[in-house]
Amino acid sequence: MEEVDRIIIHSLRSVGCDIEEDVHSLRQFSTELIVSAAVHCIRFISPDADLPTTLPPGMSARFRMGASLANYIQEMGYKGSDLGYQTFLYSNESDIRKIFMFLVEKLPKDTSQTADEPLGSSVLLHRAVSSEIDAQLGLPWLPTYLKQQGIRIRSKLPGWHREGSQSMRFFHSCHMSLPSNVANLAVKLPKEQRRYYSEYLPYLTNQLPRHVDTGPSVLEATALEVATQQEWDNEWNSSGLASRLSQKDYKARKRERIRKMLSDRLQQDGKQREGENVLEAVRDLQHAMSIVGQNARPAAKMKGSRFAHTEKLLYSKDDEKTLAQIGGAAVSKDTEEETQRKWEEEATGLREELSQLMSQLEHLDVSMRKMAASKQQMEEVIALEGQQTQEREEALQVKKRTLDLLPDAQNNIAKLQAVVESSAQRLLNLATQWEKHRAPLIDQYRKLRQLSSQRESEAQKQLEAIKIFRAKMKEVADEARQKDDLYKQLQSEYERMTKDVNRSAYTRKIMEIVANIKKQKQEIDKILIDTKSVQKEINSLSGKLDRTFAVTDELIFRDAKKDEGVKKAYRFLAALHENCEQLTKTVEDTGAILREIRDLEDQIETESHKKVLANLEKITEDYQQMKKENSALAAKLKQK
Repeated sequence: MEEVDRIIIHSLRSVGCDIEEDVHSLRQFSTELIVSAAVHCIRFISPDADLPTTLPPGMSARFRMGASLANYIQEMGYKGSDLGYQTFLYSNESDIRKIFMFLVEKLPKDTSQTADEPLGSSVLLHRAVSSEIDAQLGLPWLPTYLKQQGIRIRSKLPGWHREGSQSMRFFHSCHMSLPSNVANLAVKLPKEQRRYYSEYLPYLTNQLPRHVDTGPSVLEATALEVATQQEWDNEWNSSGLASRLSQKDYKARKRERIRKMLSDRLQQDGKQREGENVLEAVRDLQHAMSIVGQNARPAAKMKGSRFAHTEKLLYSKDDEKTLAQIGGAAVSKDTEEETQRKWEEEATGLREELSQLMSQLEHLDVSMRKMAASKQQMEEVIALEGQQTQEREEALQVKKRTLDLLPDAQNNIAKLQAVVESSAQRLLNLATQWEKHRAPLIDQYRKLRQLSSQRESEAQKQLEAIKIFRAKMKEVADEARQKDDLYKQLQSEYERMTKDVNRSAYTRKIMEIVANIKKQKQEIDKILIDTKSVQKEINSLSGKLDRTFAVTDELIFRDAKKDEGVKKAYRFLAALHENCEQLTKTVEDTGAILREIRDLEDQIETESHKKVLANLEKITEDYQQMKKENSALAAKLKQK
């Protein structure tokens, strides 16, 4: 217990308890020192605890403080029984040792120090710096212009500025041209593109007009690429896989859908724009449609329809007419009102022409749909008629051959019978040949089918094994990740620990304690073995004595019937046996009494360690003091 007391005392000194150097055991602790050490430990464990470090002068206040300490320790998870104010005010060495062992285990790791750590000025400075750094790291990040407090340094310009605000600039980024799919080995880049990337594409620092924009531009480009990839992954996992298309087909369909949506939206906007130049709207629409069409199918050259050529000619005539009118208006010297009126008239005429063209377009679209439906119906009718015509031609050929055979019917019938018989014989020959070929083919088919089923079963087994391996790989990966996190945590804790601590003394003491425990265990084992051997010997001797007495009793009892001397010897034998039993019982009772005496001595020693008399005297003094306080309070109440 001395080593345990030393460890506890050193841990209490490390948390700020004022313990003198000559104190080496918890037996030397006074009530004030016990309360002060317990309060220091509780404050280190939970800084929110509001407890005084010294005992108050009044007895009632002392009782309340002892009860508060007991409640705090029980809330921390102490499982000891009979914990109350008496544990601290009328202390017991074993109970105090258990409580301080619990509190030392609950102390934070960075506050509990080892026995040989020096507590000089350098260590105190190191602790102060570490605590300040931890506090700064625990604060949230704020821009320098929002900090109310901070280090100020003088710059080359007159005046002071806050720390870190000298090189601050607004976030400004520029577009950069970056190589794509260079690291992706699955995509094969053309030689011209690789050559452009290696020889002609400028470096990032040369693409930007200012060097300070490099960081923001790279950040924005990287963020845009990551966001685009994440958005595509989400879209492909949600709707792309459900469409059962490849990525290329899905992108093409999406591009076509976007092109169609833009086209419809531009047409709607062109119809809804009132009071604007219709010619410019048509030109913008045609230009947008041409751009979208080129982006969607850059390599396809579509042939224009008759309606498209007609529309182009109409619009070209309108364009020429409009340009001529605009040129004439520029030359003429009309007033602004007349020019505005002419423009409104031209816009009205153009709108009317546009509505007429749109109505014509709708009529032509309806007629084209009707023509397409009628064309499909006519194609179906023509296909049906052609099939019927072919069937009729075949029937006609059969009937014609039959009519040609009617003039010489007998000979033709005989010839037909001969042909039928030869055909039947040929069919039989073919059937036998087919059976010859069919049997090995069926056997081969069955073998192949069996092999295929075996391969499928093997593939299924391998697939299940692969699934099991993947699950194990995931488990191993999770376990490795957890171990990595634990390793990093332990590494950080190890780096935070002070390296100038000498733990050899603790290690040596622990090894000595372990060696002493081993020696005690060996001694206990020896005593147990000796006790068992003695007990076996006692049992064997008792059995031998009983057997000897039984045999002797039987022999003497036989002769006692005939001889009086033998009878007297038999009585002496019985008395001797009875006296031996009494002696044996007396020895056993003596051993039991000695064991009880040792137990009572141990209990007396334990009770003497509990300082019952001292505690009784202290309780008596406290009782007398409580009486005095109560009488003083009663006197004050009477005076009032």
